[in-house]
Amino acid sequence: MQLLLCGLLLAAAGWSAQAIRYAQWLLLGLSMVLASLILLRLPGDLLWRPRRSKRTSREVVLERQRIARDLHDHVGSRIVGVMARLDRDDAALQPLAQALEQCLLELRLVVDSMDGDDDVLPGRLARLRHRLQPALDQRGIALRWNVGGARDVNWPSGEAAREFSAIVQEAISNILQHADATELSLTLQPLGPPDIPPEAWCLQVRDNGRGLQAGVDTGQGLANMRRRAERQGAHWELVPVTSGGTCVQVTMPASARQSCRAQIEALAQSAGQKGA
Repeated sequence: MQLLLCGLLLAAAGWSAQAIRYAQWLLLGLSMVLASLILLRLPGDLLWRPRRSKRTSREVVLERQRIARDLHDHVGSRIVGVMARLDRDDAALQPLAQALEQCLLELRLVVDSMDGDDDVLPGRLARLRHRLQPALDQRGIALRWNVGGARDVNWPSGEAAREFSAIVQEAISNILQHADATELSLTLQPLGPPDIPPEAWCLQVRDNGRGLQAGVDTGQGLANMRRRAERQGAHWELVPVTSGGTCVQVTMPASARQSCRAQIEALAQSAGQKGA
């Protein structure tokens, strides 16, 4: 039918019969080529399906675990081997030893982050604490741990928990490298009345070190933390600390950031009164 219509239109335009037949054969050939391309693509299109679940597939989980093992067994062992050859009594080598220790710590944290895909955020932070505690003890940094694991909170899990844990890891890494702090506090608390299942939570990493100018991004690490939070619908900010130091705050959802600051300040005052 399309070929007949094409012929009538071309005849009306004054084309000769031979030209019309040539155009019809050309159109037929193009149609066959297009149909062939569609048939070639059809099996693949039928097999492809968009992911309906946010859960990571088992194949991806197994591949992450394999990469994590390789990192731990090969790269980690090389770093440990180099550290063993260093003369710890040589003051000139102390910066190198500390840099290697930091590399090994961050490698182990990366390996941990690639495992435990079903862990909720409090569980991931507990594993992070297990890795960090020896480094904090070695540097004389006291850790104030205030992580609530209320079961009626819809804590992030999977990729979201990994993103928020990475924010904490980056913040603590900055403290270890730059802050010259003696105290670090990590707070994760639900927001809302205690008798109502809260729909929001707040995360803070605070130190008493040199501090940063609030509201100004200095370096890619701060920008990365902000992007990770925003990808999950959370709000990231540097909160001013009047007593010195730096405070990284993440609020979920982003609209609850004022409540987050007020509740954690009240929690800090309560802890200070108990300590007194």
